[in-house]
Amino acid sequence: GDFRYTSAMQCEPALRGRHIDRLYLDNTHCHPRRALPSRALATRQAARLIRAHPQHHVVIGVYTLGKETLLVDLALEFSTWVVVSPWRLEQMQLLELPDVFTAEEGAGWIRAVDVAEIRWDTLVTWNTLHPTIAIIPTGRPVKVTHPNIHLIPYSDHSSFAELREFVKWLKPCSIIPIVKGDMCQGYFQEYLSSAPQVLPDFKDTKPVQESGQQQSQRRGQKPTSLWKRALQSSAPRGVAYESPEKNTDKPQVFTDIKVHQHYCEPALCSKEGCTCYRGDKEELSGKQLGTAGAASVSSEHLAAGFAEQYLLTPLNVLKQNSSQTFDQLVEDFFRKGDTP
Repeated sequence: GDFRYTSAMQCEPALRGRHIDRLYLDNTHCHPRRALPSRALATRQAARLIRAHPQHHVVIGVYTLGKETLLVDLALEFSTWVVVSPWRLEQMQLLELPDVFTAEEGAGWIRAVDVAEIRWDTLVTWNTLHPTIAIIPTGRPVKVTHPNIHLIPYSDHSSFAELREFVKWLKPCSIIPIVKGDMCQGYFQEYLSSAPQVLPDFKDTKPVQESGQQQSQRRGQKPTSLWKRALQSSAPRGVAYESPEKNTDKPQVFTDIKVHQHYCEPALCSKEGCTCYRGDKEELSGKQLGTAGAASVSSEHLAAGFAEQYLLTPLNVLKQNSSQTFDQLVEDFFRKGDTP
């Protein structure tokens, strides 16, 4: 992640006198030409700019994360709230930052917005309402499209000089830059420790890639083919239950469907009306209850409370259609899907 080195880190007990095998280094600004002032100096530069525009509102462009320290410092420096969006306010509260942020519009004259909102057209609109300047704190090169947009060299990534000082002090055995590139390694080679590494050499693992034939086969598959494959699979896929409130209609027709009663031990339950009451009922089926295999089954043949509330969705479909009709509906569905 982002890392900004300061010399105060050398006083950290967790870092002093340690043997470091491998250092994952934030090398975002790993180039001799990427000179950056410290964050404290950049904050003072932003404060001077704001003081030079005492009658202006100030809009600061920030990313989703980062630059929170700058916002807090400016709020305390000028004794004003920093107005942010409601979701960003929740984020600041989760970070347990000082209470200088608010989502109330107009409560303060410094606002923090997404950096993408700092554009020529938005500056024109803001200045028609009230004189406004915009500040973009960044270490990256940015094109300025309006005279009221000001860049401040504030970064949460270490400068080149800070990186060299950090590596020289820590003396790791090896460096792994988080931004890929071979150029960075040469700048720190002289500061690496010659002590033997405890950990083995790091090697990149390449993900297994599909062959061109496999990709073309997968892309050429129709959705209906995937549905058919899923239906043909013998592995259980789980079931979807209907909401009990929606399943209140009386059962209509069952065909060739056995409904098994579930009984528990009489010693455990003998209360009449319970789902596990034994009674004198036997297993029932559609064939036994009517001729032509399509007679209706009333809810009294099902365990109390089960038929009306906890039937599976496929059974509800069969209650409305015979098995032959249901099979025909499925075949028609796939036949339509295969039609170009």
